Amino acid sequence: MRYFTEFAYNGTNFHGSQRQPNGITVQEVLEDAFSTVMRQQVALTLAGRTDAGVHAEQMFAHFDLEEQETRNKDNNPTGMVQRLNSLLPPAIAVRNIFPVPEDAHARFSAIERTYEYRITTVKDPFRQNLVTQVATGLDFDAMNKAAQVLLGKHDFASFCKVHTDVKTTFCTITRAEWKDNAVFHISADRFLRNMVRAVVGTLFEVGRGKMTIDDFRQVIEAHNRSAAGQSAPPQGLYLTRICYPFEIPITGDCTLQE
Repeated sequence: MRYFTEFAYNGTNFHGSQRQPNGITVQEVLEDAFSTVMRQQVALTLAGRTDAGVHAEQMFAHFDLEEQETRNKDNNPTGMVQRLNSLLPPAIAVRNIFPVPEDAHARFSAIERTYEYRITTVKDPFRQNLVTQVATGLDFDAMNKAAQVLLGKHDFASFCKVHTDVKTTFCTITRAEWKDNAVFHISADRFLRNMVRAVVGTLFEVGRGKMTIDDFRQVIEAHNRSAAGQSAPPQGLYLTRICYPFEIPITGDCTLQE
């Protein structure tokens, strides 16, 4: 049977979400815990990948279990979640486990993802590694006007990490706005590698008066990463929501942005 798991993590001390050979990742820690609890080797397919230091308030992964294991009375979803969380470090929390159709795919079935980028202008020792501190004086009205240029379907190669193996750099963005001069919300059908941090870093250039809204539009039209600004630091970035075309028991709303 195929299952989805919903989980969250503080990415501060991980080398990203996806397993890699040169550092501890969220996937590696989760797979070790799942394999221990399920008493078989469990391979997780994550809904996406986040960079080192990036957080997720909602992430999904799918995995398959042998049928006989699903009939084990100890392998009910509630029991699995409790046992997993007892093994996992404080930085990772499993929220739910539930069966899905056998063709459901955590990554390819997703139809919308939302990220938030959180900033502060005040040094806060209690939010260290959880927000990005920026200088005062950013022009958020200009940044929001520039963000509106992102809406719709465009080639976002200018905001994509170079030398990636994606087949297309086109994405459809349905929401892009700053709220309360503190949080940037962005939703799209898909995101490219490093895309949100590159967008935010370039919007900072607009907010500092170093780039006009027309300049920002030209960055998108350039289809060249060197045309955009530097990527914003990772600690302010959160994956906050993933939506699927089928009903799933999630923590929170998954109404698509209009």
